[in-house]
Order: sequence, then structure tokens, then C-alpha cells
Amino acid sequence: MEKQTIKVKKSTNRKSKPSGELDFGTIFTDHMFMMDYTKGKGWHDPQIIPYQNLSIDPAAIIFHYGQSVFEGLKAYVTLDSEIQLFRPEKNFERLNNSNDRLCIPRIDENLALEALKQLVALEKDWIPTEEGTSLYIRPFIISTEPYLGVEPSKQYKFMIILSPVGAYYKEGINPVKIAVESKYVRAVLGGTGEAKTGGNYAAGLMPQELVSGEGFSQVLWLDGVEKKYIEEVGSMNVFFKINGEIVTPALNGSILAGVTRNSVIQLLKHWEIPVVERRIAMKEIEEAYKNGTLEEAFGTGTAAVISPIGQLTWEDKDFIVNEGKTGEIAKKLYDTLTGIQYGKLDDPFNWTVKVDTK
Repeated sequence: MEKQTIKVKKSTNRKSKPSGELDFGTIFTDHMFMMDYTKGKGWHDPQIIPYQNLSIDPAAIIFHYGQSVFEGLKAYVTLDSEIQLFRPEKNFERLNNSNDRLCIPRIDENLALEALKQLVALEKDWIPTEEGTSLYIRPFIISTEPYLGVEPSKQYKFMIILSPVGAYYKEGINPVKIAVESKYVRAVLGGTGEAKTGGNYAAGLMPQELVSGEGFSQVLWLDGVEKKYIEEVGSMNVFFKINGEIVTPALNGSILAGVTRNSVIQLLKHWEIPVVERRIAMKEIEEAYKNGTLEEAFGTGTAAVISPIGQLTWEDKDFIVNEGKTGEIAKKLYDTLTGIQYGKLDDPFNWTVKVDTK
């Protein structure tokens, strides 16, 4: 296939850069990437254009049947003022896995990465440099064919938008409170749980709203059949340290294969810390808490990186983990991952990708 050229149209109406504390995902940069798909023609017309509203037919399939996928990653300014990405190829690989599940045509991952690098380079002045800040990157695909029949769209838009952000949780690296959800379910084996599609997150909004009013940061989902086995937190994969061993739910077809999750497992193995992927019942966590072997719990994800869990509440029982303090492993993982991401530490895994801004 002939390599496509990414056209660039620069904005003539630049926005003011934000100052002060950054909320997560509320401010967007001057430019965006867009590429269209038409059946019979394939993906075409890749371009970087001024950030703008979309004009879409009200009958577009995205509005009625939710055929969409998305990703999330970040760009960082290093200590020597270089810009780098963290494992972006894994995000585009996962985007294509989600595409397969949602009957969306696969994208050219190399073209997508090149487009992302060009877009980030153009928006380099938007990347914040304060401690803990970064440029959040949201690639996504929506179905745009105007058709009310229930079948895959013949038209799509692939876009990338950028947002300068601070911490995802106001608690930062301090422990969060998590409510274990026993009534509602997010996904089941054979469903779309392992895909990063909007409907998965829409299904979690009501339970999240219910527990937010009680001071919880997130919901921990159990399996959708027996409501017995731990799956993931709303925006994170989850890990537990039990009697010196790190355990995390095995990928079972209804759990998202997190890039940070994968990175954490590689780091733990590199440090020769026992780490196991397997099925974990909530009862096991309760027993470990009761007998004093539940030593740490933490979530992993692009937005928060590592989020220590200081309290789990399940069936009106509160499990206070590590006296509500950040655990040693969670802190070491956070410091190492962010150290690599911001260029403060060596990257023995070749995870970072430099962005040429010259």
C-alpha cells in the first residue's frame, strides 16, 4: 500500500495556554488529527487540522448503537526538555484489537504513530512541565454512516485530540477508597469487556455516581456471572500484595489488557518480586485482610499511573489496607514508572519513544 502523506493545516486562532492547577480532561489544544474511512476506499485523507467541532448526520450509527473505540496515553517533557511518549505502539495495537471486536476496520499502526508524533510536536508548547503533569492523548474512532439498521458502519472517523492534565485523582499518589460492586456488572466473558469501547464505561456510570456520594473514588467490579471474582476498577486494573506475593486478575476476556498493567508485571519480574496472574475471589481478599496477609492493594492505569488503595468496602465491611497508607511496592512502582516516563531514570525496557520537535 502506498504510504499516505499527512497534510497539516495550522490554526490561525490560537488559544491561551492554561495557568494554575490543571483539571483532568477539560482543556484541549489548538490542533487535532483526523482521518476518514469509506468502504471500498479504506482509510484516507490523514490530516492535522485546527481543533474544531464535528458535523455529523443525526442518523450516524455512533449515536444509536455506540460503535466506537478509544485509547489513552500521554506525552511528557523530560529533565533535558525532550518530549517522549510511553509505549504508544501498545496503545495502537490495543486499539486495533478493540476495532476487531467492534467490527471497525483496522488502522495502520505505523501511520497512526507518525500522525501522533507530528501532532504532539506541533503542540509541544501545550505540554505542561510542572511535577506530575503531562499531555493526555485521546485517539478514538466513531462510526459515521447515516443508517438506522443494526449493522457495522461503512464510514468512520479516526481522530486524536490532546489535553494538558494534572493528576487524575485529587488524592494523587495518596491512597483512595474503593467500593466493591456486588449488584451491577460491567462486562461478562464473550462481551466487550476486553475492548476499550464507550459502552463499557457508560455501563459503569450509575454505580460510580452512587458510591461517589459516599466518598469513594471508584468502583471495583466483580465478574458478571457469579459476582464473586475480582475483575478491575472502573478506570484501572488492580493488584494485591498477599503474604509477599503480588497477584492480579488474569486476563479472561472481560478485563482490559492495560498497558500500565503490563508494564507493572514486567517491572515486578525484573525486580524478582513474585507476581501471579490468576483468578482472585473477593472472599480471598477478605480472608487475607482478616489474617493480616493483605499487605497492599493498588490500581494501575495511564491516567493515574499507580493509585494505592487504602480502603476496600464490600458488603458493608471496610478493609483498611496497610493502615490506609501508601505501600512500599506501590510507591516504588510509581517512582520507577514516572521516572522512566519523565526521563529521570534509565529505560532498560525501551518503553519510551522520542518525539522530534525540530
